[in-house]
Amino acid sequence: MRPALRPCRGGSCPNAATLPQRLIAVISATQIRRFSPGPQWCEEQKKPTTPPNLITSVPYSALTVGIPFETFPNERRVALTPQNATLLLKKGFGRVLIERGAGAQAQFTDEAYEKAGATLVDKAAVWQDSDILLKVRAPLLNGPNNEVAALREGGTLISFLYPAQNKELVTALAARRVTSFAMDMIPRISRAQVFDALSSMANIAGYKAVLEASNHFGRFLPGQVTAAGKIPPGKVLVIGAGVAGLSAIGAARRLGAIVRGFDTRSAAREQVQSLGAEFIEVDIQEEGSGTGGYAKEMSKEFLEAEMKLFMEQCKEVDIVITTALIPGRPAPKLIKKEMVAAMKPGSVIVDLAAEAGGNCELTVPGQLFVHNGVTIIGLSHV
Repeated sequence: MRPALRPCRGGSCPNAATLPQRLIAVISATQIRRFSPGPQWCEEQKKPTTPPNLITSVPYSALTVGIPFETFPNERRVALTPQNATLLLKKGFGRVLIERGAGAQAQFTDEAYEKAGATLVDKAAVWQDSDILLKVRAPLLNGPNNEVAALREGGTLISFLYPAQNKELVTALAARRVTSFAMDMIPRISRAQVFDALSSMANIAGYKAVLEASNHFGRFLPGQVTAAGKIPPGKVLVIGAGVAGLSAIGAARRLGAIVRGFDTRSAAREQVQSLGAEFIEVDIQEEGSGTGGYAKEMSKEFLEAEMKLFMEQCKEVDIVITTALIPGRPAPKLIKKEMVAAMKPGSVIVDLAAEAGGNCELTVPGQLFVHNGVTIIGLSHV
């Protein structure tokens, strides 16, 4: 470590003869000037200091991982399977705590977790005794079941948090000094691919959206030829060709529907066409690729042309599946009231962006309802 220079006090410096004549640059907001140190400067060895707020490591064996029951309405997932509970214990974690019944809705029994080496506990224990808490949904903040207040102060939370849309939640977690990892903010890059739970869930959501739409649609999706006549195949429009959109396109094509896909990103054309769907686009040439594989916000002229295209499509298709999201912003409104009014009776809209406000103006997050003969599905558990 290079010794520091300090001014001597009380006259001449006894070490002046040994001082090297270094040039020291003194930088200020207005000038840079150089000078040689005189006898009033002497060297002082810096003493090692302990950095403040030193982060100390903790061995895996001292850490407890907890998995609570998901209390969000209609949520059937669980954050950890019995198989992965075994893996955590093999990695050296001290304990894996499972709230009783946490995996029941996902078809994982308490006995399976016990066999995997996990410890079954009650609700209070899993929240208070866990150094690391794994959840699917963000902890509830308001109401009688305030899960943020139940979190261990100074602990760690790993969950889907959507911090840009849930600033109040972020503030509450920070107040309890909870280190939080938002799984929805994992970048879509090769190095982070193994942690990309959001894409995995989006893939499932796209597939499930087609099943939900088919279930509420009044006809077969594939065309039918019978002795009594011919039934044309259903027509499906998928807006947004990300992970969820491409999954929906593939599922609808496998069911025999005529599928059209739309995306503002030119790179999506080849992906949509590779699944056997038609790629539709507006006349205006504008690149819509944003960061992280998402689309960016488009110009006013593009949006006007887009609305015109969607109105034409809504008059023709039987099912509309929307998946458009902009990170950190409310979901763009792409299906207007007048477009819904123009759809044929018995048509279906599945809004996978319902939790972010919805792509359809009429979407009610968490609800399924019929508007003028059109079924609008905004279920958050899809």
